[in-house]
Amino acid sequence: MSLARPSATFARTALAALALSGVLANAQAAVVNLRVTVENVAPADGVAFAPLHFGVGNGSFDGFNSGEAANAAIAAVAETGSGALWLPAFLAADPQAAVGSVGGPLLAGSTASMTLSVDSAVNQFFSFAAMVLPSNDKFLGNDNPTAFRIFDDAGNLLLGQINQFARQVWDAGSETTDASAAAFLGDASLHTAENGVVSFNFAELSAYNGLSTAAGYVFNNNLQADTAIYRIGLQVVPEPSSVAIVALALGLLVGTRRLRRA
Repeated sequence: MSLARPSATFARTALAALALSGVLANAQAAVVNLRVTVENVAPADGVAFAPLHFGVGNGSFDGFNSGEAANAAIAAVAETGSGALWLPAFLAADPQAAVGSVGGPLLAGSTASMTLSVDSAVNQFFSFAAMVLPSNDKFLGNDNPTAFRIFDDAGNLLLGQINQFARQVWDAGSETTDASAAAFLGDASLHTAENGVVSFNFAELSAYNGLSTAAGYVFNNNLQADTAIYRIGLQVVPEPSSVAIVALALGLLVGTRRLRRA
């Protein structure tokens, strides 16, 4: 005994569902959900990190320049960990960018993540800034706004991980080194202007050796130039509604084929 062939209505429903899933996929191909994960991979009792402030944009936002005086936005990140100036500055330069903040204070071995929607057809470059703790004005960030292209023109993820090493710690040159005024050690509201320029400098963190941090451990700058200290993970994650519709379409198609074979 054989089962009746599927009705024309059922077949049309399956095909319509497949067509809908295709239209949906094409419509959302440019907009992706990007999960940003930060991880402190530095040795224990060493550096921690304030929140990572980041943006995915068209590569037009230049947050700072090596060898030049720090602007107010990057100085605020470097001295207090705040993105209150940096994030608006990013959007002012690139209004269609997607921006956010994640993590912090991030101690050794800790991770944090967040997910945001990104139009990958327009926004293909990743920029970031995060204060290094403890310090008066040390930070991580990219001098070149197009250094990290994470999407190609088809919306494919090109870069899944950004690693930072001790040699990539920046000194904003905006505040003198003083443990009593250093974030994570003293009163970060205190400030003595240095009037310097942005440059690499992780060795100066040794000025805080032996001091107790806000997290309760005694700081030890046990870093070498090639010591890995920070990792940014990038991952595209599916949107549940899209997955459900595609699954429904596939289910209808499989059901139709089974009935036809019966």
